[in-house]
Amino acid sequence: MALIGANELKRKMLITVDGQPYTVIEVFFASPSARGASTMVRTKLRHLLTEAVIEKSFKTSEKFPEPDVALTPASFLYGDVEGYHFMDEESFEQFTLTEEQLGDDRLYLKDGLSLQVRKYNGAPIALQLPPIVELAVKDAEPGVRGDSLSGAPTKNVTLETGLQIRAPLFIKEGEVVRVNTQTGEFSSRA
Repeated sequence: MALIGANELKRKMLITVDGQPYTVIEVFFASPSARGASTMVRTKLRHLLTEAVIEKSFKTSEKFPEPDVALTPASFLYGDVEGYHFMDEESFEQFTLTEEQLGDDRLYLKDGLSLQVRKYNGAPIALQLPPIVELAVKDAEPGVRGDSLSGAPTKNVTLETGLQIRAPLFIKEGEVVRVNTQTGEFSSRA
């Protein structure tokens, strides 16, 4: 297993600190003011399992092992009272993630959606959604003539998964729209 030096840290890198997996959010190299002092690396880290954010400082000589994290292709099957069920497309094994593990990502899940699942030590811990998903409009406010002149050229729409977004006035119930999974915003008609 390769070791990563503190002086090699970059944003979005995965490292193990005190036996726990983290992703690097920010890195700042602090040069010493006194002679003979070593350069410090200040970081902001997000725990992969709990999503907690911590700040830690390291000497440049410190080294960290890479955590056993892998992305594997998966498909969303269905959701029920037990959780959200997926199938690993490599091993064809099924697994379940809870609503708490998914957070708002669950609002982008549609039967058959292909995505990536992040596994830590072989166990699924989180999803990596595709950048754009296509969802049908379940409920749309009627667009009122003159709305665009009042500075509100968008309206609230509810999608098939329960996700609520702002969409242009011309979007109607039953239409399929593309939604950006990073921002949660309307992208285009499908």
